[in-house]
Amino acid sequence: MTQPFELPHFYLPYPARLNPHVDEARAHSTAWAREMGMLEGSGVWEQSDLDAHDYGLLCAYTHPDCDGPALSLITDWYVWVFFFDDHFLEKFKRTQDRAGGKAHLDRLPLFMPLDDSAQVPEPHNPVEAGLADLWARTVPAMSAHWRRRFAVATEHLLNESLWELSNINEGRIANPVEYIEMRRKVGGAPWSAGLVEYATAEVPAAVADSRPLRVLMETFSDAVHLRNDLFSYQREVEDEGELSNGVLVLETFFGCTTQEAADTVNDVLTSRLQQFEHTAFTEVPAVALEKGLGPGEVAAVAAYAKGLQDWQSGGHEWHMRSSRYMNEGALDSSPWAGPSGPGTSAADVRALLASAGADRLRAYTHVPYQKVGPARIPDIRMPFPLELCPHLDASRAHLVTWCDRMGILTEGVWDEDKLAAYDLALCSAGLDPDATPEALDLSAQWLAWGTYGDDYYPLVYGHRRDLAAARLTTARLSDCMPVEGEPVPVPANAMERALTDLWARTTAAMTPEARRTLKHAVNVMTESWLWELANQMQHRIPDPVDYLEMRRQTFGSDLTLSLCRMGHGPAVPPEVYRSGPVRSMENAAIDYACLLNDVFSYQKEIEYEGEIHNAILVVQNFFGCDYPTGLGIVHDLMDQRLRQFEHVVEHELPVLYEDFALSGEARAVMGDYVTDLRNWMAGILNWHRSVDRYKDAWLSRRAHGFLPHRTPSMPVLG
Repeated sequence: MTQPFELPHFYLPYPARLNPHVDEARAHSTAWAREMGMLEGSGVWEQSDLDAHDYGLLCAYTHPDCDGPALSLITDWYVWVFFFDDHFLEKFKRTQDRAGGKAHLDRLPLFMPLDDSAQVPEPHNPVEAGLADLWARTVPAMSAHWRRRFAVATEHLLNESLWELSNINEGRIANPVEYIEMRRKVGGAPWSAGLVEYATAEVPAAVADSRPLRVLMETFSDAVHLRNDLFSYQREVEDEGELSNGVLVLETFFGCTTQEAADTVNDVLTSRLQQFEHTAFTEVPAVALEKGLGPGEVAAVAAYAKGLQDWQSGGHEWHMRSSRYMNEGALDSSPWAGPSGPGTSAADVRALLASAGADRLRAYTHVPYQKVGPARIPDIRMPFPLELCPHLDASRAHLVTWCDRMGILTEGVWDEDKLAAYDLALCSAGLDPDATPEALDLSAQWLAWGTYGDDYYPLVYGHRRDLAAARLTTARLSDCMPVEGEPVPVPANAMERALTDLWARTTAAMTPEARRTLKHAVNVMTESWLWELANQMQHRIPDPVDYLEMRRQTFGSDLTLSLCRMGHGPAVPPEVYRSGPVRSMENAAIDYACLLNDVFSYQKEIEYEGEIHNAILVVQNFFGCDYPTGLGIVHDLMDQRLRQFEHVVEHELPVLYEDFALSGEARAVMGDYVTDLRNWMAGILNWHRSVDRYKDAWLSRRAHGFLPHRTPSMPVLG
């Protein structure tokens, strides 16, 4: 069969190495698969299938340094996960049996108990038998923290198969952002990262949930999945009718040829690998120092990072050799006349030098303060009606008084003219048209505080290149939000004074758990401002995927959602909010708003502020294109995210309600939440269209910067 495209030139600076225990792992996994009932008689695999796929070789390449028993156990896990995938395809995807697939998936977590003493049910099929056996053999060697993380990754891998099945049933191809998010879960690479810990060293709990370690795992995941999409396109799309393939997703989104889509997927893959390297070399050492890790813990993190690198190179080598994938002639196209033999196809010097000399360098060579305005605003679709709270005029006046009392208008960053140009009460009036006067004031004041902080950090700390002072400020802001009556520091500046005031009024009637959730949301936003500062100091335009995900945090999305949910009560179980459809709906709305902001603020940020954190600029840098082309791509993505929101509400939420057997009250609460998000998008669009903050005439008069003669001194931090 003719290949649908020529495999691109891959960036892989680390050569693959082969574990010497490969034959032991092959023999063990074959015997184990037969014992679990996965071979003859399963209706899924024969012995010849297992031999051809050669998962022993995969694991020997991806875990080159572990001993024989560990390699055999890891290989059994991979036999199980690939069998699960093929079993789900044969039993449920080909027959489009969503109900049967859900019943099958619902039982599997029962075989992963966190408590060693818990009983597991009798397995009904090879998937259940294999999972029960593997869990019992693996978890005794790992901590409870690892078990929880690995169980969650496994459940995501299993449960998101329903998302793929739903898309096949609907004939729907995901948009690029949705695809990346869902592929991480269903593709299994976060799960693979857990097994890397088993093979190398467990990540210390103190940093396991930090941004640097999360980015290592996510960049690893994205690179693994995108590479797999390139090699498996022919089998998945042309043979199996799969719609969850990155090449197909980009082919559809851009309306381009399969070859062009494949080349773009490889560009994203390269960018994710380089983001991995950037994080490992810059952010991981910083967080290790910040968390006070000991030498042994630092060594564990380093071993884990090296294990993820080994997996990338080894996984590529296996894809080049496995009969499961499209790889005709791949091993014969050596890029250089270097050493030969197993592993050398990954040692691609040409790709390494080409990338380092071109695309990677471009991210650091943007010329700031270029004339780009006025901003070009496309025809933006908004299907939801705008409503404004009738208490708007009073809230505007109250906001000026509050900002003045908090000191926000006297530090050299804002004055009354800027506050009037930003008209944040108008934004709040659109977000919550039914708000009481008190609630509208509180909402507008939260928006003012977040916007002020977002302006303050780059002006005060970026201007002075003082990341250390910014970190101290961020830590003190967190201390201004007590959960259980902890003492609050005496405010040192307007941000601390305003946050202390907002926190006391917002959380007075909250439970400690609700306060903890809200505090986390604020912390996520303030810590994301540090990420922006670090990029600003390095003069580095972010990787596209990293930018989109961090943009949600810099925009204060978690804070917004927490405030939206405050009045929902206990009718909606927490697991509903954690479900894939609800998170997909929320992220689609958030991304629409974030990209909308980037469209309107392009001139303000690029021309007047010398910013690098704007989606249009990120797209321009990644594709090497001009402003109109980048704007067109961002506008298309905005519309796709809005359509995804509509799709989830119309098609996925009703199924979710049935899956969770939600009461009428809970469904009504969720209906109100959907209305809140619709108001949120409509209100934000109206605000951007109305205010002076982004308009050329106002910007030319009030170029963003310190107010004359009022440059703030550094805060005194205790």
